[in-house]
Amino acid sequence: MALSIRYRAGVLSRTVAAIGGGYVLSALVAAALALALPTSRAEAAMTGTLTAFVVYPVAVMWVFACASALRAWTGLLLACLLPGAVVLAMGAVTWGAP
Repeated sequence: MALSIRYRAGVLSRTVAAIGGGYVLSALVAAALALALPTSRAEAAMTGTLTAFVVYPVAVMWVFACASALRAWTGLLLACLLPGAVVLAMGAVTWGAP
């Protein structure tokens, strides 16, 4: 029995969401925690990185547990909003300014 193109496209979309979207989410969480935690820079960076090691596999599992690829992408986008806003608010993105 041949698998449909729609099914294969859904699996491909989930795979891209898990790999790329999970990476973006974990990187944003690591950066947001490293910037926002009121500890020393080294401790904040270590805490953010260790937390990202937990966030990434949870994001991958969540993507494949969703009912549809659209729901997986939407969830990743919504999850990226808060840490992304923290990174922007803390002034870590300079948009090309020296």
